[in-house]
Amino acid sequence: MSTKAVFRLNYDAHPIETDLEHALNRTARSYGRSHIVIETGTPQPDVTAIVERKGLGHPDTLADHLAERLSQAYSRYTVKHFGAVLHHNFDKLALLGGASEVRYGGGKMTAPVRVLVNGRAAPACGGERIPVLEIVEAEVREFFAERLPELSGHLDISFHITSNSSPGAVLTGDAVPDRTRWFNPRSVDDLRERRVRFSNDTSLGTGWAPESPFESFVRELVNHFSGVSDFTRSHAWCGSDVKFMGYWDGESADIVLCVPQKSRHVGSRADYISNTETVLAECHQLAGLRLPGAETRFRLNARDIPEKDELYLTYTGSSIESGDEGVVGRGNRVNGLITPLRPMNLEGANGKNPVYHVGKLYNIAAQRLAHRLHETTDGHAEVHLISTTGQRLDQPWRILVRLSSPDVEVDKVQALVAETLDGFPALTDELVSDGIVLS
Repeated sequence: MSTKAVFRLNYDAHPIETDLEHALNRTARSYGRSHIVIETGTPQPDVTAIVERKGLGHPDTLADHLAERLSQAYSRYTVKHFGAVLHHNFDKLALLGGASEVRYGGGKMTAPVRVLVNGRAAPACGGERIPVLEIVEAEVREFFAERLPELSGHLDISFHITSNSSPGAVLTGDAVPDRTRWFNPRSVDDLRERRVRFSNDTSLGTGWAPESPFESFVRELVNHFSGVSDFTRSHAWCGSDVKFMGYWDGESADIVLCVPQKSRHVGSRADYISNTETVLAECHQLAGLRLPGAETRFRLNARDIPEKDELYLTYTGSSIESGDEGVVGRGNRVNGLITPLRPMNLEGANGKNPVYHVGKLYNIAAQRLAHRLHETTDGHAEVHLISTTGQRLDQPWRILVRLSSPDVEVDKVQALVAETLDGFPALTDELVSDGIVLS
């Protein structure tokens, strides 16, 4: 039975009675040009969860990770040669699947995978040329050599990279608007973010913590089959285009899982079926360790029709080999999961400029701040950072913090928020130098 709760504001207002389970308190404050709202005593998330994760070989994950590598490579080059990250964005990259023939014990590519490198990048600074196409091509080929080596020699790279200026450059007389130099700088002094960093867009970043045991299990299981693990080292037939969709009610889980097999290492239909039994046994073992006492039901490669030899059997271990497509922003969120019952936004963070693109920086910052708030309050934390284009990056238009703990030192929360906002220059350096893996 619910109890009456009082909704309190810290400015002149009449209390509003609600039917919330906990006393919800809201504090509104200003921080520079930012408006901060801190809610405490918010309800805990519902135990029901729907969780999806796409593995390292999934076309959307490939597109995300490749776009981010291009941004990192370009950023490192311009920092080394000019002392600053020049303007660029590769977050519209897309992959168009090739064609392949698959047989038990063999297979081959019959048409290449097309890599559409879409975006913008400054081609020079102060008259010194930047080898943009050479940087991009080298990274694309190295990326696929590491991720899907069977595709080496089967890539068709299409460059659609411009240096067109952003909208807003109005010509008046003979003067050249500063905005037209953003992607064609005379020197790094033409980069206004060298003086003050402004948000490039009106957008938002979202973060929450902590993960439930089921959400952590999803990440671990997909990484176990799609990344480098003891399992993939000892089972060469295991492909990386893994996909997980699960429903959790707090006591049991229903899971649909796709795990491809590489045809060169699968000699027959019987071998394929035996391998699927190995995967299922591994799934139940991991579930027993991470979800003790819970009932877990797995459906593996649900489209298989073994008697017709219609199987998730691939040459490369990824559906990108045969007609599937991958696009930046369609895969895992910055926290590595797709969670429709949790707060979530649709920004494609990978490939964005790490200096001022809020779709990247605010999502990372919100996620990290949520973890710190969870650790500080020992409760659920949710953070939303909302920007206004052209406003200072470190002063979001709106900041919403929601905490399940009813007893919170609001001043301490605001101090953590301020510390996060002050940390954007360091976050940029981390993205460029350390190569944070997003999603």
